[in-house]
Amino acid sequence: MSILNTGAFALMDSLVRNGVFYIFGYPGGAILPIYDELFNWEKKKLLIHILCRHEQGVIHAADGYARSSGNTGICFATSGPGATNLVTGIATAQIDSIPIIIITGQVSRPFIGTDAFQEVDIFGITLPIVKHSYLVKDPKQISRIVSEAFYIANHGRPGPVLIDIPKDVGLEMFSYQFISRFKLILFNYNPITFNTTKYFSKILHLIKQSNQPLLYVGGGSIISNASKSIQKFANIFQIPITTTLMGKGIINDNSYLSLGMLGMHGTAYANFAVSECDLLIVLGARFDDRVTGKLDEFACNAQVIHIDIDPAEVAKNRIPQIAIIGDINQIICNFIFYLNKYSDSYINTEQTSSWKKRIKSWKQQYPLLIPQSVNSLSSQEVLYKISLINSQAYFTTDVGQHQMWAAQFINVLPRHWISSSGLGTMGYGLPAAIGVQIAHLKKKVICITGDASFQMNLQELATISLYNLPIKIIIINNKWQGMVRQWQQAFYNERYSHSNMEKGSPNFIKLAQSFGILGLEIKSRKNLEKILKLVSNYNGPILLNCLVKQEENCYPMVAPGKSNSQMIGIIK
Repeated sequence: MSILNTGAFALMDSLVRNGVFYIFGYPGGAILPIYDELFNWEKKKLLIHILCRHEQGVIHAADGYARSSGNTGICFATSGPGATNLVTGIATAQIDSIPIIIITGQVSRPFIGTDAFQEVDIFGITLPIVKHSYLVKDPKQISRIVSEAFYIANHGRPGPVLIDIPKDVGLEMFSYQFISRFKLILFNYNPITFNTTKYFSKILHLIKQSNQPLLYVGGGSIISNASKSIQKFANIFQIPITTTLMGKGIINDNSYLSLGMLGMHGTAYANFAVSECDLLIVLGARFDDRVTGKLDEFACNAQVIHIDIDPAEVAKNRIPQIAIIGDINQIICNFIFYLNKYSDSYINTEQTSSWKKRIKSWKQQYPLLIPQSVNSLSSQEVLYKISLINSQAYFTTDVGQHQMWAAQFINVLPRHWISSSGLGTMGYGLPAAIGVQIAHLKKKVICITGDASFQMNLQELATISLYNLPIKIIIINNKWQGMVRQWQQAFYNERYSHSNMEKGSPNFIKLAQSFGILGLEIKSRKNLEKILKLVSNYNGPILLNCLVKQEENCYPMVAPGKSNSQMIGIIK
């Protein structure tokens, strides 16, 4: 005799059987049957729901959870405005390839298409910014859809998957049977596979021919957990590594082979190196415009080897000499195995010695500078010192000048750098830190934010307070939308149209205190290290408002339409 259960039960059971323990969400009318069922599962301690204060906070928290843990983020929201409030976060996850399953409530099936209260076609709205989406019309399909969603969100290039569930589907009773994703994969999926080993001799030939090789490493390598294999590959051939914003953490920035980040606000030596290399090995990167500058002058003298899991990214912006589709870590490990077993000799590592000496001279001639003034506090010094004090911490950032300075001066481990890179979403850092802290309850999580970005989702201080999450919030407060001001200064003849944030901003210390969070403020370099250590060691959530120099610009900078070698703000 089969047991009857509701669609909401099927959803919860399918989530738990697919390994879910944490859900980030915000309830509402259309999703109430699901929340009612969630009540029972939480009571049995099979699930924990994290209540955020806004749906944008919900999805950014799920995003931070996924990026830092490598697991799938799960979030709930209701229909109408609840669902539309997720859109920015869905787009953020899509462009940065983050696996999230978004479950939204929808009006009951008879009301779909009638402009019912809080009805929105979230399936149609999100179609361009999800990897896949579902509108569940039959509760019997829930288990299959959930298991399928997990497979799609994580298989190949990861991304967000939306499941829209009408209210009456959650309430309907039916004979429930769980369908695992492994059964789905076994019987229903035939993924395309590529023979990569046939290219290995060609790759080795190009490397042996090269005197000035460079590894250009992106977020796909972080997703692939390829840090160790890439470092081993780089050490074998003595090839310097530069990373994108998404690829940060793939190598220790203090390594002699590390050039830091390249691109618009990359290091001068990374941009010079990419402009003059003769072989560019691209691992999990997509030739983004913020990286390449003027595309036809990007690595224009180099042959290109491009390895990526997404066929759509290969040859999209640059035609490579060798293209391989597949998982970065697996391909690099197989290539190293090929070297050990089949290759009669490695490259002569002395072949790149003059190239490395040249790069070393660029590092000495064009270092990243930390301004130090008796009368003012520099953003760069704050971030450099917070990194030294917290070498094992997870860092989330918002978007703007502070994000670029953080990328330049903070040294992180793989998956310890959590930042909205492709979409550049202000308001991302604080809720993302919540997700990271939930994923790593005993680890240190530091949110680097700006005064403008912070105000976009500051309501999530309530979430931090509610769960007593020991997140350290560092506000780089220059009283401006810093990057907007910098562009207005450089390209708009100093017409500062609506970029000043001083008037109307709250007292951040009192704001933190109103949520039961300790707030501190610093205005000068005096006792900077002591205060940063206090913040770092504080046993609970804490906010530090850093009143930094207001007109400081983020350099180096590649102006739009210029090549990477034409940087503003480097010392000649």
